[in-house]
Amino acid sequence: MATTADIKNGLCIHYNNDIYQVIEFLHVKPGKGPAFVRTKLRSLTNGRVLDNTFSSGHRIETVRVERRSFQYLYREEAGFVLMDNETFEQVTIKEGLIENSNLMKEGMTVEMLINGATEEPLTAELPATVELEVTYTEPGLKGDTATNTLKPATVETGAEIKVPLFINTGDFVKIDTRNNTYLERVKK
Repeated sequence: MATTADIKNGLCIHYNNDIYQVIEFLHVKPGKGPAFVRTKLRSLTNGRVLDNTFSSGHRIETVRVERRSFQYLYREEAGFVLMDNETFEQVTIKEGLIENSNLMKEGMTVEMLINGATEEPLTAELPATVELEVTYTEPGLKGDTATNTLKPATVETGAEIKVPLFINTGDFVKIDTRNNTYLERVKK
């Protein structure tokens, strides 16, 4: 058992008969009244986000979670099929449990969170950035680099992102997977 003093980002806890991961937390000590911890929790079984407040010193039950590398193989009706890089065992994970799954490319390595007690896959996390080819965007004009104007572009996985005007079809771009935003053009 742990207390609210042990809460940190990424900690997995057992709460309301579900497993949650702490996304954000804030220790609050008001001038009047007892201290408390305000948290934002994401369910690892269904992906829902919950705001919750724990009183200071409240006991929480932590869950042992392991991180393993998996390779994304293909998509089927039941979800995404991933292969363990060490044992070559394949598992299927539901689409809703992977944030920004529209940026996953076949062969990509992802980190899977697995419940240490039951060996059940909980969720998968993409790398911080991915490099993808732009398959369609409106042609840009030469010299349009001075402004911060963005245009829509479709990448090879089918995801649509906003890119600067100088990006053309066939260019490779680096994308931040946490918020689906363009970072830079990549030379290949």
